Amino acid sequence: MWLTRFAGSCMDIILPPGCSGCGVRLPVSGPARFCKRCASGIHYLTPPVCRVCGIEISGVSGAGHDPLCGECLRNPPPYTMARSVVRYEPQVKWLVHKLKYGGEFSIIPGLVAVIGDYDLAEYAFVDYVLVVPLHIRRLRHRGFNQAAVLARLFFAERPSIIKADWLFRTRNTVPQTELDRNARRRNLQGAFQVKATADVAGSRICLVDDVFTTGTTVTECSKVIMASGAAEVRVLTLARAGVPHSGRLRGMQ
Repeated sequence: MWLTRFAGSCMDIILPPGCSGCGVRLPVSGPARFCKRCASGIHYLTPPVCRVCGIEISGVSGAGHDPLCGECLRNPPPYTMARSVVRYEPQVKWLVHKLKYGGEFSIIPGLVAVIGDYDLAEYAFVDYVLVVPLHIRRLRHRGFNQAAVLARLFFAERPSIIKADWLFRTRNTVPQTELDRNARRRNLQGAFQVKATADVAGSRICLVDDVFTTGTTVTECSKVIMASGAAEVRVLTLARAGVPHSGRLRGMQ
């Protein structure tokens, strides 16, 4: 309808929206949340991925549909599966930092657009959603937990199952970004605990975080959740860091 197009054009002039990445003005009447330049820097993970940790695997095309990476083969994690929506590349890293350290909630529409295209069928039957917690001091300083924000976006239609306070940090740890893989593991040992009143026994849990880097954080969280009697833990993150692995296939282990 010409009237709708005209109204949209008027809104473009009065209140032009900005790209969730760089802030450049976009047509308000259009569906885009990112300009073409920023959108070109956002890449979804593509199959094949490790059936456990979810990392993209190279060199297995045509060899099967259920690959297992070497790391998960050698050291099976405590969670059933982990999946990430996009690769942790510069554009996505910038978005995460804008939210996490800048408190720029103006990027939320962009995150909704990114997450909205992701199929959450493998998480449809979880009983509760827990989030990787911040220490209380860091939470008070920042004012919010970015993992809890993402959980509300992922499970916008099931907000009642989100239990953002069921998992907590017992001590204020050094930021993981400053540490190597082994130091990350030592840094987080015994750093998480499930709330005594949390009813996780026998439940299927989804654990949400912003970025899956080495997997140390979600592994430690999953350990304590499983130790509290959960039936399984499925990890879900916005982004995945790291390069594709060479895969090992079921039946070829």
